[in-house]
Amino acid sequence: MQKTDFAVVGADARQRAAAAYLAQLGYSVGGEEAAAGAGAVLFPAPFDDPALLCRCRPAAGGAAFAGAPSPRVRQAADGAGIPLRDYLADDELAALNAIPTCEGAIGILLARRDRVLWNSRVLVVGFGRIGKLLAQRLAGFGALVTVAARRPAQRALAAALGYRTQDTGLLAETAAGFEILVNTAPAPLVGGAVLARLPRGAFVLDLASAPGGVDLEAAAAAGVEAMRAPGLPATAAPVTAGQFVAKTVLRMMEEMERDE
Repeated sequence: MQKTDFAVVGADARQRAAAAYLAQLGYSVGGEEAAAGAGAVLFPAPFDDPALLCRCRPAAGGAAFAGAPSPRVRQAADGAGIPLRDYLADDELAALNAIPTCEGAIGILLARRDRVLWNSRVLVVGFGRIGKLLAQRLAGFGALVTVAARRPAQRALAAALGYRTQDTGLLAETAAGFEILVNTAPAPLVGGAVLARLPRGAFVLDLASAPGGVDLEAAAAAGVEAMRAPGLPATAAPVTAGQFVAKTVLRMMEEMERDE
């Protein structure tokens, strides 16, 4: 792929890290002011600013990249004829982002609780990319991990990997047996009936994307400490997350060139 000029829009730590990584590779990198002459414009994630998109549109023949662009951003891109790609929809980046997500989640558990993870009874709800990696990491700390998954195939894989398993439909019946509940499923599975049955001192962490899968109001009513922690890659490890984004965008650009 030929070198191109980048405009990296946004000043959060992840965007700064992406810009630094691209510059290290020898690309010309600027901010908003460089967008008009840039072959690629990199917007932040999540992205919901149609006016900013149109103001920082790439040069003719270039493309814009954003993380989880909102429907109105997509509509603006279509209306303005701006090629827009969603880097968070990339499977490879999703797998890589599970790494800082899980490390960030474990950091929260260690910081917010006054007990070790070793021998703690932990329920991981969902067994997708994050659920699989988180269960492995928690087991490495000596936690007693149970995986709750909807599909039999997921439960079978979890059992084969050495975890206790259960159907997500049994959350309320089994909640009393867990000190920690971590939800990774983007569905409203952890409601009042589940939260009311958790033992005293339990901690609930919701890693699911918006709007989340834990009813925080019900948790407060039940006296259960619960928190939502979306977007952990950007907050727990912004430098790593920014490098992941930059690498993904470069690969997407190579694929776009091959498809032309």
